[in-house]
Amino acid sequence: MLGLFTKKANTLLGIDISSTSVKLLELSRSGNRYRVEAYAVEPLPPNAVVEKNIAELDGVGQALQRVVARAKTGGKHAAVAVSGSAVITKTIEMDAGLSDDELENQLKIEADQYIPYPLEEVAIDFEVQGPSARAPGRVDVLLAACRKENVEIREAALALAGLTAKVVDVEAYALERSYDLLAPMLGHGQRDLTVAIVDIGATMTTLSVLHNGRTIYTREQLFGGRQLTEEIQRRYGLSVEEAGLAKKQGGLPDDYLSEVLQPFKEAVVQQVSRSLQFFFAAGQYHDVDYILLAGGTASIPDLDRLIQQKVGTQTLVANPFADMSLSSRVNAGALASDAPALMIACGLALRSFD
Repeated sequence: MLGLFTKKANTLLGIDISSTSVKLLELSRSGNRYRVEAYAVEPLPPNAVVEKNIAELDGVGQALQRVVARAKTGGKHAAVAVSGSAVITKTIEMDAGLSDDELENQLKIEADQYIPYPLEEVAIDFEVQGPSARAPGRVDVLLAACRKENVEIREAALALAGLTAKVVDVEAYALERSYDLLAPMLGHGQRDLTVAIVDIGATMTTLSVLHNGRTIYTREQLFGGRQLTEEIQRRYGLSVEEAGLAKKQGGLPDDYLSEVLQPFKEAVVQQVSRSLQFFFAAGQYHDVDYILLAGGTASIPDLDRLIQQKVGTQTLVANPFADMSLSSRVNAGALASDAPALMIACGLALRSFD
């Protein structure tokens, strides 16, 4: 390789800490093409992360050490994310002529009225979105605030693995960035598309609806792939580890498909349908153009077809790497099966190129 894909010195590793695993992804870029340089997924000890909050720092730190070793990456700088439920966002209007420093000072004065915690306990960030549609001479500023402890515990976990958090993002925004890679594949000239991304993790299912590539709605539900693992354990008398492996690799008795997997797939379809009904009930939209499936559960064969049949909306499994090349270290088959679960890690790794 003639150094076409240059790894910038400040490449960020995208690190997604979910409730059952840590995922690492490193990208490089040449022109407008990306290449996957390294990736790995490492399971977390049970209950180390509970509903997206780190409960056992050491367990997460050790899993991060293992994921870095497995990915064989030399990167030391990382981008991580906090979950939407931990973040308060608000769009506010400010005067257009202010410098960043003036904006920041002004926001600190005003933030008090938007944030229900004492300001010294909160990490605040902001981004100017552009001129305000309502008020000439003003700009819309997106304010994001999160309790410092949510940020600090992630920084501490990374530090245990010798990594520095250079960026702490919000999961929803990481997802938007990955969606930007998928949008061209949806055709339609991509304008005005309303797309539902259903991220089915181990314990949480998150519906994010994007319109024109921006998140307009999110909703989390306690439902996920762990229910399938637990049913496999119960029915076949396996340990959690054995059940998790069997779910991925097969080798279960003949009645598994009809007695266990099929009912679970139907439960997923019901969850997706119900989540969408909540979204439609909330207001101005009555349909979506596409459903994209993300998260580990999205890899279940035929799930996309079943949802498309039942809901009546074109459904695809999300693969942000469809257009990327891969370094020789990356196992293409493993990446393809993990792809839908790597949407957030991918969006974080893309922060290298801001």
